[in-house]
Amino acid sequence: MKILHLLASVDPRAGGPVEGVRRSGAAMQQAGHEIEVATCDAPSEAYLAAYPFPVHAFGPTRGRYSFSERLALWLAANAKRFDAVIVHGLWQYHGFAAWKALHGSDVPYYVYVHGMLDPWFKEAYPLKHLKKWLYWPWAEYRVLRDARAVIFTTEEERTRARQSFWLYKAHERIVPFGTSVPQREGAPLREAFLHAIPSLRGKRIVLFLGRVHAKKGCDLLIDAFARIASRDQTLHLVIAGPDETGWGATLRTRAQAAGVAHRVSLPGMLQGELKWGAFHASDVFILPSHQENFGVAVAEALGCGLPALISDKVNVWREIEADGAGMVAADTVDGTEKNLIRWLELDDTARDAMRAQAARTFNARFRVETMVSSLTALLESKGSHEEVRETTLTTLREATQQSR
Repeated sequence: MKILHLLASVDPRAGGPVEGVRRSGAAMQQAGHEIEVATCDAPSEAYLAAYPFPVHAFGPTRGRYSFSERLALWLAANAKRFDAVIVHGLWQYHGFAAWKALHGSDVPYYVYVHGMLDPWFKEAYPLKHLKKWLYWPWAEYRVLRDARAVIFTTEEERTRARQSFWLYKAHERIVPFGTSVPQREGAPLREAFLHAIPSLRGKRIVLFLGRVHAKKGCDLLIDAFARIASRDQTLHLVIAGPDETGWGATLRTRAQAAGVAHRVSLPGMLQGELKWGAFHASDVFILPSHQENFGVAVAEALGCGLPALISDKVNVWREIEADGAGMVAADTVDGTEKNLIRWLELDDTARDAMRAQAARTFNARFRVETMVSSLTALLESKGSHEEVRETTLTTLREATQQSR
C-alpha cells in the first residue's frame, strides 16, 4: 500500500505523534509499504531533512491553527496516488483539509485522535473548550463523522472521548500504539549520557521525559519529590523535555522553595543517544500526567527495562498495573508521593523483578510490530468493520497472554 500521513508539523518537539509516525512508518516500509508525509511546516525548517520519509511541506502558516489553502488543493490533486490517508490529531487545519479534499471520494482517510478528545481538556480549559464548540459542528465533527475510521489506542481513550462533545459520530476502532527501542547495549548509552551530564554520575535518577507542560504534572512531581528526597540522599530528579511555554523557570523556583533545587535537573530536550542513555542511566521512569493518551516515553522506558510510575490518567495504566511493570496512583501530589514511596520500599529482588517485567510488557504489548499488524489490518479491510474489530481484539488478547 501507499500511505500518506498528515501532521500539522513534524517538529520533534511536538511529541508522541511525530515520533509515532517515524517508528510505525519505518516498520511499514520494512513490510513493503510506501510512506509519504504532508505537513503545514515551512519548507525551510531544518528538521524536515532529518525526517525519514518524503515530506511535502505547505507552510509557513500563521497561528496555532496552521491554515494552508495549498494543502487542501494538493490533496485533491494527489489523493489518487495513495491507498489511504491518515490524519494525526485534531484542532488544526490539516484534518479539515483532508475532509474537504477526500470526503465522498474513493480514497479513504483515517483519523488518529491522539487523546485530543479527552474530557480533561474541557475541565481544565473551559474557555478553550467553548471556543472549540464554535467550530466543532462545521469542522471536527465532520472530519470524524466521514472518516473511514477514527482510531483510538486504548479502550480507555475511546470511552473518554465520547464525553467531550454531545454532537459526536464516528466509526471507532482501536489500534494499540507501539514503538521501538535501539537494539544496542545499554552500558555505552548510559556512559555517553553521564559523560554529557557528569553531575548525575552516582545518583539514583528518577526520570521524567516529555514535554514540560502543565498537563504533564511536573509541578506536583517536584512537590512529591521534595517530600521523599530525605529518604535517600542519592536520589535526583531529572525533568527532560522541550519547554515551549517557558514553564521551566517556574519549576526551578518551585524546587528552590521546596529546598531541592540542587537535586532537580532540567536539561531540556534529549534526542538520539542522549535520550536512550537517560533511560539506561535511570532507576525509574515517572509520569504523573493529568491526561495522557498513550505516552510514547512510557513504552520506551519499559523497552529499556525501566519500571514506570504513572498516574491513572495515563491511558495505559491498566496494562502497567495488571502486568506489575510499574505502579499507578492518582494525578495528585499525594498520589505521586505514594508511587515513589512504594517504589523506594521495594527490596533489590522485587526491584529487579519489576525491571524484568517492564521489558516483558513492552515486548508483549507495545512493540511497533503489534501496532503495524493491527493498523495494516484496518487499512486493508476496505470497510469491513466487524472483521477489523475481531482482528484487533485477537491482537489485544494475544498481547495480554504474552505479558503474563
